[in-house]
Amino acid sequence: MAACTGFSSDHFKSICIFLILFSLSSYLGSTIKHCLADANVEVLCLDAEREGLLAFKESLTDPSGRLTSWVGQDCCKWNGVYCNNQSGHVTQLNLRNPYQLINGGVGDSTAYKGSCLGGKINPSLLHLKYLDTLDLSLNDFEGAEIPEFFGQLKNLRYLNLSFSSFSGEIPPQLGSLPSLQYLDLYAYSFSSNSGSLELHAQNLNWLSGLSSLKLLNLGFVKLDHVGADWLQAVNMLPSLVELRLHYCQLQGIPLSLPFINFTSISVLDLSENSFNSAIPPWLFSLTSLTKLYLRWNFFTGHIPNEFANLKLLEVLDLSNNLDLGGQFPKLFGILRRLKGLDLSANNLNGEVHEFFDGFSGRPNNLEYLDLSSNSLEGELPKSLGNLKNLQYLRLSGNSFWGSIPSSIGNLSSLRKLDLSYNRMNGTIPESFGKLSELVDANLLQNSWEGILQESQFMNLKRLESFRLTTEPTKKFVFNVSYNWVPPFRLKSIQIENCQVGPSFPVWLQVQTELTSVILRNVGISDTIPGDWFSKLSSEITYLILSNNQIKGKLPRQMNSPNLRSIDLSSNHFEGTLPLWSTNADELFLQDNRFSGPLPENIGSLMPRLQRLYLSWNQLSGRIPSSVCNLEDLQILSIRSNNLSGEFPNCWYHSQMFWGIDISNNSLTGSIPSSFGSLRSLSVLLLSNNNLSGGIPYSLQNCTGLTSIDLGGNQLSGSLPLWISENLSSFFMLRLRSNLLSGDIPQRLCNLQNLHIIDLSHNSFSGAIPRCIGNLSALVYGNNSEVFQQLIWTVVKGRNPEYSNIIADVNSIDLSWNNLTGQIPDEIGNLSALHILNLSHNQLSGAIPQSLSSLASLSKLNLSFNNLAGKIPSLPNFNDPSIYEGNPLLCGAPLPTKCPGKHSPLH
Repeated sequence: MAACTGFSSDHFKSICIFLILFSLSSYLGSTIKHCLADANVEVLCLDAEREGLLAFKESLTDPSGRLTSWVGQDCCKWNGVYCNNQSGHVTQLNLRNPYQLINGGVGDSTAYKGSCLGGKINPSLLHLKYLDTLDLSLNDFEGAEIPEFFGQLKNLRYLNLSFSSFSGEIPPQLGSLPSLQYLDLYAYSFSSNSGSLELHAQNLNWLSGLSSLKLLNLGFVKLDHVGADWLQAVNMLPSLVELRLHYCQLQGIPLSLPFINFTSISVLDLSENSFNSAIPPWLFSLTSLTKLYLRWNFFTGHIPNEFANLKLLEVLDLSNNLDLGGQFPKLFGILRRLKGLDLSANNLNGEVHEFFDGFSGRPNNLEYLDLSSNSLEGELPKSLGNLKNLQYLRLSGNSFWGSIPSSIGNLSSLRKLDLSYNRMNGTIPESFGKLSELVDANLLQNSWEGILQESQFMNLKRLESFRLTTEPTKKFVFNVSYNWVPPFRLKSIQIENCQVGPSFPVWLQVQTELTSVILRNVGISDTIPGDWFSKLSSEITYLILSNNQIKGKLPRQMNSPNLRSIDLSSNHFEGTLPLWSTNADELFLQDNRFSGPLPENIGSLMPRLQRLYLSWNQLSGRIPSSVCNLEDLQILSIRSNNLSGEFPNCWYHSQMFWGIDISNNSLTGSIPSSFGSLRSLSVLLLSNNNLSGGIPYSLQNCTGLTSIDLGGNQLSGSLPLWISENLSSFFMLRLRSNLLSGDIPQRLCNLQNLHIIDLSHNSFSGAIPRCIGNLSALVYGNNSEVFQQLIWTVVKGRNPEYSNIIADVNSIDLSWNNLTGQIPDEIGNLSALHILNLSHNQLSGAIPQSLSSLASLSKLNLSFNNLAGKIPSLPNFNDPSIYEGNPLLCGAPLPTKCPGKHSPLH
C-alpha cells in the first residue's frame, strides 16, 4: 500500500489493474482490494459469506418476504446486511422484526405473525467470521433452542434474541464470546404457543467468560434452579452497566457479598422475583446506579435510609412489595437527580408532609411520583407545589382527606393527576384551572363538596379524561352557564352524584370525541338533543347515563360499532327499545318507560349480548325465541313488565347462562324443560306469573343452582327429590303460593348451604323433618354474601321484595300448609335462625323449650295450629298474636292461665 501513495487517480488505477492481471498471490489480491477501495471502487461481499447467507435464508420461513432483496452478487446491498466498506466482510446482520409494538403488545396478532421470520438457524452463519452484530429480535422461532454454534462467532459484540420465542436451556457456549458487550435474551413471547415455551438456565457460571459484557438482559428466563450463588456469577462482570433479571423466578437474594466487583452498574432490574427478605445492604454500595427496579417482590421491613447514598439515582421502583411498610420515608426528598419514584402497593403509613417539604427551597427533577395503594393519611401539604417538574402524580387508594391545596396550580407540567379512592372531603381550588398541560384527572371515589366553575376549566386545553365522583349525601355542583363552551374535547368522562343538570348543557353537547361516557346520578331531567347521539365518536365503547330523570325518545340507530356497554337505566326514556350496537356485551335499560314488544330478531340484532336488563318497563307481547340464539348470554332480567305467552323452550346453545329473572309478568305454560341444558344456571327467578305444571326434572342437570324462586304461580306436584340430591350449593328455595303438595322430604336436610326456605301457601302435609336441625347454614350462619350478591346481580335495581328477603336471610317459612305432628325439638339447634314461621298448619303438641336458645331469632309466628300446653319462656316474643289460634295454649303472653300442676295439660 505504501508503494501506491503519491500517484494521480488515473495512474493509481492503472497500477491496480496491472496488479490484477499479473498478481496471483492472495496477499496481492488483498492489496488490490484495498487499493480499489481507496480509489472509490465499490467493494463486493465475499463469495463464502454470500453463500453462507443464502444457506441461512433457505432454512428460514419468511411469510412477508422481508428477505426478497437477498439476490444478486453483492450481499452488502441486501436488506439487514451490513459490511465493512474496506474489507467487504459482513459485520452486522440486523433482522429484527419491523412490526411496531403497541403499548408493549402486538395489537394485531395476525399482522405480527405474518411479519415474523421463523424456521431453523443454519450453522452456515459461521462463514461470517467477522460478524460483530446479530439481531434476530421480535421474530418467532416457535420454541427452537438457541444454537450452540453462536459461541463460535468470536467477534460478536452484540447479540439480541429478545421476544423471539426461543426455548430450552441457554447454551453455556455463549460464555465463549470474549468480545460480547450486549446480550439480550429477554424471553417473553408473543407466539400463539407462548404458554409452552420456556427458556431456562441451570446455572450462570458461563457468564464468567464475558469479561467485556456491558448489558445483560435475561428477563423472563427461568432461573429458579440457579441456586443462591447467581449473584456471585453476576458480580464477576466488572464492565457490567445494565443488568435486567425481570421475572426470572429467582428464589432468593444474598443479603451480603464478600466484595463488590460490578460497581459500574447503572441500571439494575430485579423486579417480579421471589426474594422474601429485607432489602439487601450491598445495594447501597452501587453508587453508580441511576435506575433501580425492585417491584413485585416480597421485600419486608422498612425502606432503609441508606437509599440516600445513591446520589445518582434517577428512577426507583419499589412498588407492589406489600409487606414493605413502616412510616413513609422522607429521605427521597434529598435525592436531587430523582425523576421517577414508585412506592405504590406497599404498606407504608403516616403522613407525607416531611417528604414534600424536602423539596422546598431547591431545584428538583421529579417527574413521576406514585404513592398509590398504601395507608398514607392526612391532608395534602402546601409543599406539594414545590414539585414544579412533576408530570404524573398518583396518590390513589390511601386515606388522604381535606381539600386539594391551592399550590397544585404550581405544577405547570402536570399531565396526570390521580387522587381516586381516598377520603378527600373538601374542595377543588380555583388554581386547578392553571394546569394547562393536564390530560387525565382522576378524582373518583371521594367525598368532594363545593362548586366547580368555568374558571377552573378555562386553561385545561389538553384535557382528555375527567373523572369525578362524590357521595350521594354530599353537594357538589358544576356551576357553569348553559351555553358555556369549554376549551377541551374529552375522550373519557365520568361524573357521578354531582349536580350537572337539570338541563343537558352545551359543554356536554360539544363533546363529540368521547369514547367513554359515564354520567350517573347527575340530576339531568332534560331531553338530550337527538343529534348528540349521532355526533358521538364511532369509537365509543361505554355509554352510561343511569339514575337521572332524562326523558324523551332515543334514536333507533347509532353508528357505534365498538359500543360494548350501554346503561340508560333509571330514567324516563320511552318508546321502543334502542338496540344500537351489534357488538354490545351489556344492555341496561331497566326502570324506564320503554314499551312495545321485544324485537323478534333480537338474537341477530345484538348477537354478542352477555347481560340484558329490561326490568320495570312497559314491554308487552311474547319473549321471542331468537333470544335463545344469544350464545354468550349470561343474565336475562325482564322483571315487572307486561309480557305474556309461554317461555320459549329452546335453551340448548348458551354455555355461560347463569341468571334468569322473568318475575312479575303474565307468562303461562310450563317451565321450559330445556333449562336443564343450562349447566351453568345459578339463579332462577320466575315468581308471580301464571306458570303451571310441575317443576321440571331436567333442572337436576343444573348442578350449580344456588337460588330458585318460583313463588306466586300455579305449579303442582310434589317437591322433587333431586333438589336435595344434586344441589349442594343451594342458598334459597322459595316456592311459596303454588299448588304443591306431598311431604317435605327428609333429604331436604342435605342442603347444608340453605339459608332461606319458603314453602308457604301450598298444600304440603306430613311432619316437619326432625333432621331440619342439621342444616349447617342455619346452625353456624355460614358466609352467605356470595350467594346474596348473585341474586342482586341478576335482579339489579330497585326491588323492595328482595330487599326484604335478603334482609331476612336465615329464615324458614312453612306457613299456610297442612303440616301435622309436633314442632321438632331439633329446631333449637339452628342458632343462626332469624325467622321462623309455622303458622296456619295443623301442628300439635307442646312448643319446644329449645326455642328459647335461639338468640338470633327476631321473628316468630306459631299462630293457628293445634299447639297445646304452657308457652315456654321466650323473652323476645311477648306479642300474643304469635300464638293466637291455638286454643290449648296457655300462659304469658296469652290471657289464658294454665291450670294447676295436676292438670292434664301438664
